[in-house]
Amino acid sequence: MPELPEVEVVVHQLRLHILGATVRKIWIGREDIIRQGLSTLGWYQGVTLTDIQRCGKCIVMTCLRGTQPRYLVAELGMTGLLVFHKQAIPDEKHTHMVLSLDGGRVPELRYWNARRFGRLYFLDQPGLDTFLRRRFGLDPFSASENQFVSLVKSCRGRMKALLLNQQKIAGIGNIYANEILYRARIHPHAQGARLSKARIHQLYGAMREVLKEAIRYGGSTIRDFRAPDGTPGRFQERHQVYQKAGLPCPRGCKTLLRRLVTERSSFYCPTCQGRS
Repeated sequence: MPELPEVEVVVHQLRLHILGATVRKIWIGREDIIRQGLSTLGWYQGVTLTDIQRCGKCIVMTCLRGTQPRYLVAELGMTGLLVFHKQAIPDEKHTHMVLSLDGGRVPELRYWNARRFGRLYFLDQPGLDTFLRRRFGLDPFSASENQFVSLVKSCRGRMKALLLNQQKIAGIGNIYANEILYRARIHPHAQGARLSKARIHQLYGAMREVLKEAIRYGGSTIRDFRAPDGTPGRFQERHQVYQKAGLPCPRGCKTLLRRLVTERSSFYCPTCQGRS
């Protein structure tokens, strides 16, 4: 599932290839993929793409007509992709939107999603503000350490669940939650309120380190993820615990990694990540 690093990779390529382009035509294959703004599609034909940003796990494209902006928000969900050409997708029948473009480096942008857990939103400014406020909490890259400490200290539940809660911390999914907790030496079931400030500091650093490293390696391609140009990520080659139950701890402590089956599978080292 695309998480923060994969979405950052997508945004980077979109900025390089379609920023400043004009939307000549919008083709929609399935109307039910559009969660909000279906009736406004006509407005978007002829707009200029003036900005592309990541918000949580979503891509937000600013569309300008004259001086009036509106927004196209792409939520990738479990299997969603934004690609530049049909050769980058496994099966064309799951293409649900095509933007035909003028003035960019590529002639089109396709939204592909086999399982349709992702959605598209066509929003005005108030609609975008409401969407972001309801969906996303602190961003791992813009949140200060003090904000992060306060959030973790207020958590009486499990740390893994906190990292996965998009309304608390935006952008982290199961892959990176496992890797972050391992590097921070914190058990997935540790209670945030019981962690010392020193350990939360360690967690904050591990979170940013893992996510930045994953972006440098193009994200993780476990199943479907591809960047818009069709290239897979390589960070899965650097995963230390995710889906590695039964293998020795990479730190050399000789303990076999274990898997906890709760709401999402957790992979951890019982020695390096003792309960706390």
